[in-house]
Amino acid sequence: MTIYIASLFLPYTVNFHQNEPEIRPAEGASPQPTNPAENSTPNPNATLSLFERNNGAPQVGLTPGATTEHECIFSTDISKAEQEHTGFPFPKTDGEVTLLTESEAHSPAWGSTLALNQPRPRAAFPASPSILKHQEIGPSGTEAPKEKPRSVPKTPTSHIRDSWADHSRKSSFSYADWTIETAEQGNGGLRNAVRSATDAGQLEDKVWVGTLGMPTDALPEHTKEAIAEKLEDEYGSVTVYVSDGDFDGHYTHFCKTILWPVFHYQIPDNPKSKAYEDHSWVYYVKTNQAFAERIAKNWKRGDSIWVQDYHLLLVPAMLRKLLPDAQIGFFLHIAFPSSEVFRCLAPRKELLEGILGANLVGFQTDEYCRHFLQTCSRILCVEATNDGLQLEDRFVNVGKFSIGIDPTSWDQRRRAADVERWIKTISERYEGKRLIVSRDKIDQVRGIRQKLLSYELFLNTYPEWRDQVVLIQVATSTTEQPELEATISDIAMRINSTHSTLAHQPLVFLKQDLAFPQYLALISVADALIITSLREGMNLTSHEFVYCQDGKWGNKKYGSLILSEFTGSASVFGDHALLVNPWDYRQCAEAIHTALSRDEQERQEVWTKLHQAVLQNSTHNWVKSFSETLSRVWNEQSSREIMAVPRLQINKLEEMYHRSSRRLIIVDYEGTLASWGSPKSIIVTTPQRAITTLAELTEDPRNVVYVMSARMPEEMERLFRLVTGLGLIAENGCFVREPNSETWLKLTDKVQTDAWKAAVSHILEYYQERAEGSWVEQRHCSLMFHYESAEDQVAASRLASECAGHINDACLSQGVHAVPVERALVVEPAGINKASAAEVAWRSCLKQSQRDESVPRPEFLLAIGDGRDDESVFRWANKLDSARAVNYAMTVTLGSRSTEAKATLTQGVTGVLSCLEKLAATRTGP
Repeated sequence: MTIYIASLFLPYTVNFHQNEPEIRPAEGASPQPTNPAENSTPNPNATLSLFERNNGAPQVGLTPGATTEHECIFSTDISKAEQEHTGFPFPKTDGEVTLLTESEAHSPAWGSTLALNQPRPRAAFPASPSILKHQEIGPSGTEAPKEKPRSVPKTPTSHIRDSWADHSRKSSFSYADWTIETAEQGNGGLRNAVRSATDAGQLEDKVWVGTLGMPTDALPEHTKEAIAEKLEDEYGSVTVYVSDGDFDGHYTHFCKTILWPVFHYQIPDNPKSKAYEDHSWVYYVKTNQAFAERIAKNWKRGDSIWVQDYHLLLVPAMLRKLLPDAQIGFFLHIAFPSSEVFRCLAPRKELLEGILGANLVGFQTDEYCRHFLQTCSRILCVEATNDGLQLEDRFVNVGKFSIGIDPTSWDQRRRAADVERWIKTISERYEGKRLIVSRDKIDQVRGIRQKLLSYELFLNTYPEWRDQVVLIQVATSTTEQPELEATISDIAMRINSTHSTLAHQPLVFLKQDLAFPQYLALISVADALIITSLREGMNLTSHEFVYCQDGKWGNKKYGSLILSEFTGSASVFGDHALLVNPWDYRQCAEAIHTALSRDEQERQEVWTKLHQAVLQNSTHNWVKSFSETLSRVWNEQSSREIMAVPRLQINKLEEMYHRSSRRLIIVDYEGTLASWGSPKSIIVTTPQRAITTLAELTEDPRNVVYVMSARMPEEMERLFRLVTGLGLIAENGCFVREPNSETWLKLTDKVQTDAWKAAVSHILEYYQERAEGSWVEQRHCSLMFHYESAEDQVAASRLASECAGHINDACLSQGVHAVPVERALVVEPAGINKASAAEVAWRSCLKQSQRDESVPRPEFLLAIGDGRDDESVFRWANKLDSARAVNYAMTVTLGSRSTEAKATLTQGVTGVLSCLEKLAATRTGP
């Protein structure tokens, strides 16, 4: 079995080794002078790119207000990637290899890598930075043509020069040598998890599916084919090629401008936002479709597909259409917002339906699972349970799978000589100082501004620490956010201007990323790590810091962890970390003081618990848990597929019935014994054929027969008044009346029921007033909001979804839930269902057998139903059968949806009555 791991970026990319060819003018063309000033003049008709690659060395400035040169040990004109490749400034020794990468890799923007020679992007047009500058988009999706600047006239020779340049770019990559390199782009935590699982033998046959992480329009087809072939044959990777324009619209625009902010509670509604350019949705769909088609082309029966992260939300549903029987898992690495935030997305339904193509949907925390379930219930109007979502034709499991780090790989990497040398260098430079470290992208959701303000407050509040503590903030940026960067620089300047001396600088602000050995050394010698993310799926930097604080490779150990309560890691570490609200600057300042003031014994006790949490949530456990759960739920769901459920064999059922000395038969009413009628017009009579059949069954003293329904007890009594000895189950299990009894057993508490009904009635009335034609049905233990007669069905359905979400959120503690059914919403007790009543009927039979030895216990159990609410009875009966509590058990469904029943009847009500008539005719027993 092959596991396809679909991620936007492959772990590998391509580096081209070009020899620039001499460009000769076409015959008859005059040679052009090489005037630097002329060559530097921008060509107004040149293809525009969203990214301008800077081929020069990055210039890193010092911290604003710096008074020392201590930070210069980190600063260099060599890029991070080149440092790691060459081992700068400590050359690598023979045999040293990079075994892993940072889990929170701060990779450069797409198309702007400095370490590798790759094509430049050829995006068709750049997005306007502001709606005020937005130009009309042409019908083909390209920007309307601009008026040519008069200052740069177009000459015949300039056309030739442009064609030479374009030909040069194409030909240079056509014949250039190339090598496969480790990619800078991508999810470092995912790569480390897959690599560790592969080394441990968990993923013996896995294939990556993704893009090269670079523009590819400039590559000729034969080069693309050669690259794809080499990656597939030697690196176990399937390459997905999309045009530069499609990828730019997908990644830079829709993913980074719309999805990323919304998923982190940052609604992109400011005037400078590009979120209004909804044309990027087209590119998001096209890129997802390219992934789905590429996977489907390689998939074989028995293979498993893991779709990763928010870049590919539509892929599961696209794959489900192409491969109906495929085993598909989806995991979201970032946070999932509440329904109030998610509903702000224009394509909200399409995104949710895309995710629900998977068999298993995984999240980092229980909170994200709950948000997803509530969002689907509210927007798609589907039934949400603790285990997942019940769709019309199948069930989708939802679960928590917290990702972590790989301790084994970290131990191996920390032993490298370059890490040891960096530990020594940093320790000597900051000898006698208490180091607080942090590493973030310059992004609105990372909380750097809040962190610096809290640190400033700490220095003002506790002046005794001013000369002893240094905050080293590593800040990287892949997109231009000048306003945020300016604000952060102002705060950094103010801190250093106020609290610095000639010998001490309290803040080191590195606007660059560190090479991996530097990063490892820094978190090994730090006294504390502070993370103030405003929202984050799972901050693995905190896991890495905790693991490196064992003191094995540094002179410090048991450092304290200051962690935002809005990160997924907060649910992993709990109160063992110093949890803070990033907006509460006073709390953050006090947390810094607490972290620096702890004695070694307290720090060791806290660190031990944090360390245990890191080991329990390792990459090994993440892969194992997700893989095993996906396999299990796929098998369960496949067995419930209606096409996989065999037809009921009446002769075998009769044989089981005949061999049993006592039988328990439970049959649904609506849609099973009688066709559905209008809920508003109560049918007070039951078809004569059903009455006759039930009467014949109950005449046999060895039969115990129950009819279950959503109707109220008094309705059930009127419906079956002609059948003596019949047991009744009313209001979906809230009431039970045993055979030959006139007393109803109520399974709910009257006081609690009256209390929640009074509260929920006001909520339902609010929505009823807004849906013309809807009405609320009052029952003894439940309420129903009917909108089948509403004038505007679309609006009524939307209101019902909102109502369900409102009730499920507000009444969770009261044990009440709202369940959407066909053109109605049922509000009922969450802990009571038809299976609860069936259990009462079963135990009643057992008690009767215990009281009277002449009455045997039931040996035959038959449950027949057609609706979603009957599935709980099927599940209950199947468990009895698995536990061998009954000799013969059969569960039968009439529905066309996925089911837990063992058999199906395709003839509807007629088939059920025919089946029961045949059983009633079998009077002889063993």
